[in-house]
Amino acid sequence: MTWAPISPLRRARIARRAEVAIQPKPAAEPARAAVVATTPAPTLRDWLGVLAMVVGLFMAIMDVQIVTSSLTQIQGGLSASPDEISWVQTSYLIADVVMVPLSGTLSRLLSTRVLFVTAALGFTGASALCATATSLGQMIVYRAMQGFSGGAMMPLVFPVIYTKFRMPQLATVMVLISLILNMSSTLGPTIGGFLTDTWSWHWLFLVNLAPGIAVAVTVWLLVDIDKPELSLLRHFDLTGLMLMALFLGCLQYALQEGPRWDWLSDDTIRAAVVVSSIASVFFFWRVLTYHQPIVDLRAFTNRNFALGSFYTFVVGTGMYGTTYLIPLFLAQVRGFSSLQIGETVVVAGLAQMAMSPFSAHLARKMDLRLMLSCGIGLFAVSMYLTAGLTNQTGFWELLVPQAVRGVALMFCYVPANMIALGSLPQDMMKNGAGLYNLMRDLGGAIGLASIGAIMNARLHFHWNRLIEDINPARQIVQQFLDAHANRFEALIPGDPGRAAVKLLSSMAQREALVLTYNDLLLLLGALFVCGLLLLPLVRRPRSLLVH
Repeated sequence: MTWAPISPLRRARIARRAEVAIQPKPAAEPARAAVVATTPAPTLRDWLGVLAMVVGLFMAIMDVQIVTSSLTQIQGGLSASPDEISWVQTSYLIADVVMVPLSGTLSRLLSTRVLFVTAALGFTGASALCATATSLGQMIVYRAMQGFSGGAMMPLVFPVIYTKFRMPQLATVMVLISLILNMSSTLGPTIGGFLTDTWSWHWLFLVNLAPGIAVAVTVWLLVDIDKPELSLLRHFDLTGLMLMALFLGCLQYALQEGPRWDWLSDDTIRAAVVVSSIASVFFFWRVLTYHQPIVDLRAFTNRNFALGSFYTFVVGTGMYGTTYLIPLFLAQVRGFSSLQIGETVVVAGLAQMAMSPFSAHLARKMDLRLMLSCGIGLFAVSMYLTAGLTNQTGFWELLVPQAVRGVALMFCYVPANMIALGSLPQDMMKNGAGLYNLMRDLGGAIGLASIGAIMNARLHFHWNRLIEDINPARQIVQQFLDAHANRFEALIPGDPGRAAVKLLSSMAQREALVLTYNDLLLLLGALFVCGLLLLPLVRRPRSLLVH
């Protein structure tokens, strides 16, 4: 057998293939690998500095909810009307939502340490002023100052964590932040009720003084990850800042007050929606065309960041929605006191605490997408378990659903954060952290507004359906009225029949409330089920947790 000669062209091709085959493949993600390799292990100084920032985060988030169980006492102390007192919470939320996305630019301008310490001292000073307020106007101004300062503190902890921590320690810190975030929202009304019942409503704010000063001093001494960029003042976008304040401030106001004033039927709500809509158009045009925008939206071009922000939006809706619905059900239907409500809802927080060591281990060993899917699925299951409410539901009936919800939140927060922020380059981290936190707050605001609107509609629906069956012409209804009229005859002088009708109406109204709460919980469960549909779009995260 003879071999045919190989042409020179074919020999050249074979040589090129051999050369390519023996060349080493380029290292995957060299920049990230270099960062991980050169980042020193976190020291005790780093841990103490981050823990101080986490304490500040706890204070800022808890102060959103701490006044909810004490609004009646604050109303009496400030001589405000029931309609006006809600501004004690609304003013904080509006200022918080405006400041959160602005924190990225301010932290680059002033440095992370200077901004956080300034915000911590401002929060402490505003808390002291809130305790001295003697009128509603003063309280609104001081609470807005609190909201601005708290909104500046919230996102700043994430750039520090992703700069100082790598490998397994990052999972531990993220679990700690998840625990603090969920516990502060859950325990806020309980702690507020305890302080008001034990001393007075002034202690809702005075309790922040000592921790606030300690946090400011500790962060100043221990945290220093960047330097100020004062050159940013040269082209600081004041126009973008004003447009963002109008857009987010009016949007938050409309979402907060809309359900109470029947949305667009109220002139003020309608004006806020129009101003927010117009300002939003000009705001997005400004940040997309200006060379130094007040908020950099380029982070949303990263697929994992966009999807992670969507999931934190969903988690914020579920977390704030359940924190609002369960205590409201226990107060309206069961007549529980603030202390009883706190003892009932604390189960979710205890489940989170018990789960925190395991979730840190799972985050290091498990695909974050799978962990997130487990958390979303468990939250949906907890909603469907909770949706079996009756007019006798109490602690024991809510024990298992709340425990499942606590576990689910721990499974959701850590992977959502890692998927969103773990894939951003370091220069986009500060703006990304602000946008990420904004999405969680907007999820809570839009979720609560939607819950208020749906609650009114479903309550009317169930009430009308029940009224159709409460017809005195029906024999069973007449028997009920006669039996209770005879029972009230010796107790209520006058017309015992009217008392029996009021009792029946009250029972129907309570049953309509129970059915409405079940509907809302089922809708929250359905929202999380729909969230599972987008998980296949998430790319495998560039893990920062590998050994």
